[in-house]
Amino acid sequence: MPIKALLFDLDGVIVDTAIYHYQAWRRMANTLGFDISEEFNEQLKGISRTESLEIILAHGGKTVSEEQKLELATRKNEWYLELVSQMTPANILPGVPAFFEAVKAAQLKTALGSVSKNARLILERIGMLDDFDAIIDGTKITRGKPDPEVFLKGAAELGAQPDECVVFEDAVAGIEAAKRGDMLAIGIGDPTVLTQADLVVPSLAQLTLERVLTLSAVGRP
Repeated sequence: MPIKALLFDLDGVIVDTAIYHYQAWRRMANTLGFDISEEFNEQLKGISRTESLEIILAHGGKTVSEEQKLELATRKNEWYLELVSQMTPANILPGVPAFFEAVKAAQLKTALGSVSKNARLILERIGMLDDFDAIIDGTKITRGKPDPEVFLKGAAELGAQPDECVVFEDAVAGIEAAKRGDMLAIGIGDPTVLTQADLVVPSLAQLTLERVLTLSAVGRP
């Protein structure tokens, strides 16, 4: 079927806030008496704040109450918000503005599909809030990636069937979510990591809309 809608993850596709997440999570870990590396932080990509906290606590060998978990997650988010509130359009990743211009000219619908509960704030800061016809974020879903809920809800809000959608993702969990939702998946990053994707490019700067639509014509069995 012809492509009607494009669904984009936020972190690593539109902007890169991974460093801010890392700095905030590391600060939290340090308050508990242990450290996390940037390499360790890679496994937190694409998953929810709650799941990330559980992984970090396990890494540090820490057991805390549910009340403490809520306090830690809230504190981490406050530190993260301090950092992202300073973002500007200069933080938009290479190739994104030109790609969205082409999408707009082609009159394709767009949705954001992010587990972040701060997605709207980030889009406001970088001036891209109006570039999406639908925004599905952590406030609208109950299951994080690799569950396909975030993308299926995006497709539904856009009035598109899953096989009429293409997902743009930088995380393994996000690619898996797209495939589980029966959508084409374009990986942004390393092809040796994003092995389930139908196509992988370093960034949107290396991708044209024409290539996406050609892929959609031949990408399904």
